[in-house]
Amino acid sequence: MRELIKDLWAYLRERKKWWLLPVIAALLLIGALLILTSGPAVAPFVYTLF
Repeated sequence: MRELIKDLWAYLRERKKWWLLPVIAALLLIGALLILTSGPAVAPFVYTLF
């Protein structure tokens, strides 16, 4: 996992693809939200956000 992050950061720095950072951050947040909503105790609180 650490190598993937290093390679991704090196790619972004080398190719000047800074516009990809918000896309990656949004995907990570959506993934975390999906993982958190899989638990039944947290689900009612997440539904109020939308």
